[in-house]
Amino acid sequence: MQIPLDREKSVPLARQIQAHFERLITGRLLAPGVKLPATRELAQSLGVNRATVALAYDELVAGGWARAHVGQGTFVAGPPDGAAVAVEPTAQPLNWSALLSRSARIVESEGERARASAPGAARDGVISFAGGMPDSGLFPTDAFRRALNEVIREEGESLLQYYPVGGYPPLRQYLATYLLRFGLEARAEDILIVNGSQQGFDLIARTLLDPGDAVAIEQPTYPRAMQVFRSFGASLLAVDRDAGGPRVDAFERLLERQAPKLFYCQPSAHNPTGLTIRRDVAARLLAVAARHQVPVVEDGFDGSLYYGDRPPAPLKALDRDGVVIYIGTFSKVLFPGLRLGWLVAPAPLSERLRAAKQLADLHTSALLQAAVHRFCERRLLDRHVARIAGEYRRRRDALVAALKRRMPEDVTWTEPEGGFSLLVTLPPGLDAGALLPRALERGVAYTPGAAFWVDGSGERTLRLSFSSVPAAKIEEGARRLGDVVRTERKRPAAHPVERVAAPLV
Repeated sequence: MQIPLDREKSVPLARQIQAHFERLITGRLLAPGVKLPATRELAQSLGVNRATVALAYDELVAGGWARAHVGQGTFVAGPPDGAAVAVEPTAQPLNWSALLSRSARIVESEGERARASAPGAARDGVISFAGGMPDSGLFPTDAFRRALNEVIREEGESLLQYYPVGGYPPLRQYLATYLLRFGLEARAEDILIVNGSQQGFDLIARTLLDPGDAVAIEQPTYPRAMQVFRSFGASLLAVDRDAGGPRVDAFERLLERQAPKLFYCQPSAHNPTGLTIRRDVAARLLAVAARHQVPVVEDGFDGSLYYGDRPPAPLKALDRDGVVIYIGTFSKVLFPGLRLGWLVAPAPLSERLRAAKQLADLHTSALLQAAVHRFCERRLLDRHVARIAGEYRRRRDALVAALKRRMPEDVTWTEPEGGFSLLVTLPPGLDAGALLPRALERGVAYTPGAAFWVDGSGERTLRLSFSSVPAAKIEEGARRLGDVVRTERKRPAAHPVERVAAPLV
């Protein structure tokens, strides 16, 4: 242990050692029960007499900071009641807030908004439709643990070293074949492995955006994508969508009047609506983007979690002009905690994204990539997806049926074709954010829809996510929510109700 000692001071060395330990104990850097260094070892490392250290320890014991056990040593006891540690005056600390860059200030602002919307502690008895995430109770943890153990045993030495930025070659080859199922043709070398789709957003923004650029983005949309683009100083231009997808006429008018650097959308299993773009709308959208030379960032939801007869082709599969950047992830079909995703980009951009990835973090964990590949090559992913797709479809059906039974006639909702959620629209005069506290009182939670709108509108909407709610609880959750809506409609206009935060996943 290194302790700064000033031999020019009038303060005895033993007292300086004692004060140093008192400060560490008060600051919880040394927890109760931790053994202090042996007096001989500490004296040797500090270049002082052993008696000096022994005196410091005796004073710590006498003051209640430590306990001595004969033959065992001296152990931290914790700060005694009312203890105060003398702190010498130092230079004025740096004002870090004043030193933040513009980008960091935007990140801080967006981070505060995200934290305000993070889920709080779940109360007993609350049925929560708020978390748009897979059900951890369905995770194939044992099978994945075996795959992880195998690759550590067989390839551990190479996988735990620095690794090529592009990713684990067998996994990239598997993904090339996997994406073909959905009509997306990509060579293994065209695929860049990233730390989840969120890093994909970051790399694209880092590569294409300058502060002040505009980004066209469908509305409603995924809030975390908005946060990333704003953090790079971009302004967001909303393109409203309907049941068929983004409105192509509105998109083209926007491109004619302004010059966005890119367009972001979720063509399949859209969050929050669960809807999927119609093929004719997709073709027209791509034609407009190509004509105006605007890249399209496609946030791809795995086609395996499509609840119709046949999953739609990704935009990237229809792209003949090289305008689409595709983002994929294992977070929805396997484990979000893996943080494994991938980018498929046109060749002129691919190398630049690779360079940005290398600058950001060198590479994504090769160990996790290899374990996922082992899991997938044994067809364990296919079995898992077949299981969860059936279960999520059952929960989707249960929620839609329950809403039909439990909601007032003037409440509407989308009927999801994939994904984890749907969007409810309340009658005029009701605000989903203001309604949430009353819903929580009745034991049901959701995500207010305003968070999904670029311009902050959508007050009458709310998102219900069914993926994490057991099917047996969905009917009761819908009943409670329906009762809240009916009760609120009868309530006379009064003072505004305090809003409650909800998750934005």
